[in-house]
Amino acid sequence: MNGFTILRGVQHYVGKVRTMRNEIRTQRFLNSLPADIRKDIGWPDMYADRRLRGN
Repeated sequence: MNGFTILRGVQHYVGKVRTMRNEIRTQRFLNSLPADIRKDIGWPDMYADRRLRGN
């Protein structure tokens, strides 16, 4: 295993962590919106369906 392979693995891991943090941040923001706005955009119902389908 050379240095390039290790670096690539670390970059992949960091990318996954960044994606997870962004999703959590987005969920917090959407949950902080008033209930009527969340209902208008379909949150969290539409999001839950999307997660189940894997999109």
